[in-house]
Amino acid sequence: MSAAPRTARGTRTRAKLLQAAETVFASVGYHEASIVKITEEAGVGLGTFYLYFDGKQAIFDEVVEDLNRRVRHAMTDAARAAGSRLEAERAGFRAFFKFTAEHPALYRIIRQAEFVSPGALRLHYTRIVNGYIEGLKAAQLSGEVRQMDPTVAAWALMGIGELIGMRWVLWDEEGAEPAPGARPDVPEEVFEEMMQFIERALSPAPGTAAGATATTTASPTPPQEGTAP
Repeated sequence: MSAAPRTARGTRTRAKLLQAAETVFASVGYHEASIVKITEEAGVGLGTFYLYFDGKQAIFDEVVEDLNRRVRHAMTDAARAAGSRLEAERAGFRAFFKFTAEHPALYRIIRQAEFVSPGALRLHYTRIVNGYIEGLKAAQLSGEVRQMDPTVAAWALMGIGELIGMRWVLWDEEGAEPAPGARPDVPEEVFEEMMQFIERALSPAPGTAAGATATTTASPTPPQEGTAP
């Protein structure tokens, strides 16, 4: 169990340890990472680590949760001002790709979680997709999105964003990761092609009246966390 800081200084120290752990896990991987490397990166003593975390597994899980919270907030904040569901998709995907470019550790650490902490991996994706499902249900009620299984649609859309980001944000043309400090973005033509694909998949059939075919009983909700992948 992680200990909650009792002071502002403790909160700052814990945040430094999380940031250091994110850097270390992303750069050398979970198995090569050590608490010594994390505390050296954070600039704190070894004993300080155990004031906040029980061990390497505990801080790894916390890093996954922290990255998840930050990427969901980035997407939700971007989509909040959108006037329609399709505009929210566009804004949410742009925010996701921007976050990925600025925090490549998101991909590196989540991939490690598949083997290191399957529970943390499942929680990461489930938190994103649950908010996505609610947003799609609300959009179906308003007639903005065609009738489909919102759970299947949410997982499919999240998969699109993750793989597009992996190919054009995380890899270069030769398939290698970009140089340290580089912040590549999804090319505009790739982004637009992706959005056209998504819009064709989500848009109601021509002539469908708003809400006329709604079958879900969910109530309309404001933009949810996890608006995009």
